[in-house]
Amino acid sequence: MVNGSCTGVGCCEVDIPKGLKNVNTRSHSSQNHTKVENFNRCGYGFISKHLSKNFSIDSLRTLRSQKMMPMVLDWAIGNETCNDVENKSNYVCGDNSSCQNSEDGCGYRCKCKDGYDGNPYLPNGCQDIDECENRNNCNHLGQECINKPGKFTCACIKGYHLDQSAGVCVASQSSLQVKLLVGVGISFIVMLVFSSWLYLMVKQRKLIKLRQRFFEQNGGLILQQKLSKLENSTATAKIFTTEELRKATNNYDETLIIGRGGFATVYKGFLPNNRIVAIKKSKTVDESQIEQFINEVVVLSQINHRNVAKLLGCCLETQVPLLVYEFIPNGTLFEYIHHKNKASIVSWEIRLSIVAETVEALSYLHFAAFPPIIHRDVKSSNILLDSTHTAKVSDFGASRLVPRDQTQLTTMMQGTLG
Repeated sequence: MVNGSCTGVGCCEVDIPKGLKNVNTRSHSSQNHTKVENFNRCGYGFISKHLSKNFSIDSLRTLRSQKMMPMVLDWAIGNETCNDVENKSNYVCGDNSSCQNSEDGCGYRCKCKDGYDGNPYLPNGCQDIDECENRNNCNHLGQECINKPGKFTCACIKGYHLDQSAGVCVASQSSLQVKLLVGVGISFIVMLVFSSWLYLMVKQRKLIKLRQRFFEQNGGLILQQKLSKLENSTATAKIFTTEELRKATNNYDETLIIGRGGFATVYKGFLPNNRIVAIKKSKTVDESQIEQFINEVVVLSQINHRNVAKLLGCCLETQVPLLVYEFIPNGTLFEYIHHKNKASIVSWEIRLSIVAETVEALSYLHFAAFPPIIHRDVKSSNILLDSTHTAKVSDFGASRLVPRDQTQLTTMMQGTLG
């Protein structure tokens, strides 16, 4: 016996002929092997799938332990051919299917037509396949896939036409020009956007450097150093940024101006926490007095007196520093003295109270504050009145601090003439 050989020695095989109805197997030996030792008298017969069994000598010993062999069921419907049944009522192939004669010579089977898939034995079992879902179809440049029942076609998209000789879609001349123009336009827009972005970046950097220069020039570093020593105090001044005050005044809208003088303009502002403030924008600044100005900001921010307008902070990122005070809603004493319609509503008791409160505030600044503060610009327009006509002394732009080592200080009269 030879491994892999099944030609009659120890093994024999035969294909089942087409159309065969019955199969019987019988094995026998053509010689008498009764005297041969270890001769296995058992014989095995079975049906298996074509080429699924490769005979070997070991098969004679192990075949008995194999319980199953691979088989394929070949079947067909009835005994008639497609020509016999296609026009009969018992024809079972559904729509979009075709009839195929059985290879065994009798009966037929059904199969979905090309471009369809499903169960061909159901009335609507074969459904159209969308070939356009396969990206390999019509994947050449300028082509698009168009699905049709049972098939698909490749068509040229807009701007392309079919080259009959090459059988491919090529770009039209006008399409090339359009693409060129579009490409140039996009490139120009990209360059414009990039240039604008670069310009804004450079401008922003210059603005940041300018603000930093103003901040240092206006004593910002000195103020930060002094405020750091007052960290435990809850009444220290806040350093506002330019953007914060610009938003608070709606970019210094003229409708928010509540006071105008020879040296400054005062705006009504709204902080993000809904607090209303008065923002004083000076017109000039004496650079030689910057350190004294910073000292006054630190001292004034710590004053907590009911008759002194509270200084909340400042902004040093502009050419001229901006001061932020609490907002006093009822105007100045000047208006109540010189405007008849306002003067008539203020009683003598209120007037006396205003005088007493103003004197009390000045007395506090001269004798209780440390270091003492000399206002130097006391006038009716610098005395504000709140909603209850309580006096608030304001505008310390011309004030002077009395040095600690001096008991007397001579100053010149300051303020607006008249």
